[in-house]
Amino acid sequence: MRFLDFFRHARGDATAPVAKERLQVIVAHQRRHKDAPEYLARLQKDILAVIRRYAKVADDAVDVQVERSNGCEVLELNVTLPDEGIHLPAQRQRQRRGK
Repeated sequence: MRFLDFFRHARGDATAPVAKERLQVIVAHQRRHKDAPEYLARLQKDILAVIRRYAKVADDAVDVQVERSNGCEVLELNVTLPDEGIHLPAQRQRQRRGK
């Protein structure tokens, strides 16, 4: 019986730090979005709409954050673009014409 308890105890110790780290990430994410300006969600949707004119991207391809430090606000924008590249409007017109 003690032999099995040894394995159960060892596995339980490894999961606690992982669970704690995941919880810290979730709490930090919620705090970050709690203090975000009201317009940030609309801004993110607008930026996503503009990017979709040129490339096929997922809904979560745009991440917009506002960071405050030393009395200054910084808008951070991260965009994940597809591997196939971006098609400019002129390229799209040529593709439609078959050129």
